[in-house]
Amino acid sequence: MGEKMIYFLFTDTGTWLNRLINYYTKTTLNHVSIAVDPGLKEVYSFGRKQPDNPFRAGFVREDVGNHLLKQADCALYAYPMTESEYERIMEELSIFITNEDSYKYNFLGLFGVVLRVEWKRPHAFFCSQFVATLLNGLERVCLEKPACFTTPADIRKLQGMKLIYHGKLDDYQTQVEKTCHKLVAEQTTVKQSLFFSLSEKVKGFVCR
Repeated sequence: MGEKMIYFLFTDTGTWLNRLINYYTKTTLNHVSIAVDPGLKEVYSFGRKQPDNPFRAGFVREDVGNHLLKQADCALYAYPMTESEYERIMEELSIFITNEDSYKYNFLGLFGVVLRVEWKRPHAFFCSQFVATLLNGLERVCLEKPACFTTPADIRKLQGMKLIYHGKLDDYQTQVEKTCHKLVAEQTTVKQSLFFSLSEKVKGFVCR
């Protein structure tokens, strides 16, 4: 079986909540999302449902092109896994996607991390708690803390994480678009060359 990849996007949006978390943790990039592709077309996390409303939050499919994330500092990591592990992650993720409106953002859980108090709230998660919950379904993943205490920094330390980009998210998106355009151009050139080659062969056959 071939190796599969899942991606983790860590961002620093500069919002008041983000700055508060940075101050407490003494680290940056304190928002984590899970992505199923390196082009970041499908990115999921717990965060704002509307970029300008911090109080309407829950499970979201994030738009990395919105103004909140576009200018964010970020780090993108690839995490290799077996096909069965990948399928397990996707199955768990599909449950969140199917029941999207049932989930809430776990604001109280953030205070629980600070106070070291485990508040169990069904269907409520903060970003790293959500990602840790998905990862805990894999036998080989061993996070040092319960999901409710896990921070984005803890997830970055996972053995096997491969950093593939660090910088502005908008710059990464620009690089992806350029790469896609280049691939499309190369494929078009190959098709044109193949068509020209076949045309020449057909001409030669007809002339005979």
